[in-house]
Amino acid sequence: MLTAAQVLAENNFGDTRTGGLAGPMGLFLILLLATATILLIRNMNARLRRLPDRFPQQSGSTDPTRADAAVVDPTDGTGGRDSSTPAPNGHQQHLNG
Repeated sequence: MLTAAQVLAENNFGDTRTGGLAGPMGLFLILLLATATILLIRNMNARLRRLPDRFPQQSGSTDPTRADAAVVDPTDGTGGRDSSTPAPNGHQQHLNG
């Protein structure tokens, strides 16, 4: 009768000596992924270097019905106030009439 340890210790994966291609194939895939990563990083760095330091201001139509017409630039120092209601903080009371 087989014990639990003998069943778990049994090698059911076949002969591990044949088909020794896993190691070289794994190395090939790692080198391929590393090469692709290096080429992608170089390509993106070249594209970022070609961008201008500052983009010109877009002079589009000043239609007040557009949703992005009222967007405030947070870096200009004026800082518009948010008029939305404050988020619930868990300490609000609910009144039942």
